[in-house]
Amino acid sequence: MLRARDAMDRAYGQPLDVPALARIAHVSPAHFARVFRATFGETPHRYLQRRRVERAMFLLRESDRSVTEICFDVGFGSPGTFSRTFRDIVGTSPRDYRKQAVAAGVPTCFTMAWTRPSGP
Repeated sequence: MLRARDAMDRAYGQPLDVPALARIAHVSPAHFARVFRATFGETPHRYLQRRRVERAMFLLRESDRSVTEICFDVGFGSPGTFSRTFRDIVGTSPRDYRKQAVAAGVPTCFTMAWTRPSGP
């Protein structure tokens, strides 16, 4: 399970599905989905979405790249899906988040901990 989670953390921008992640963990897809949820408290799909949104939050704060560019860079297939998922997890749209967010002069690890989404 840790290998699969690490793969999601490293390659969040790549297309990853449950069968591919199950192969990394050396288990069947159904077993992988059950055990991942029991171990980490969320489905593999939701974990990957949250990881992508966390990276998008960083890029929205720290860069001037467009929301659409960020959407595709973090692995979402469409701006609509990205905006809907971002709003579900963070509670605001990517554009509104960018307006409200201020780049902090502290190490990234602290910023990530402070701004980590705790969505459903």
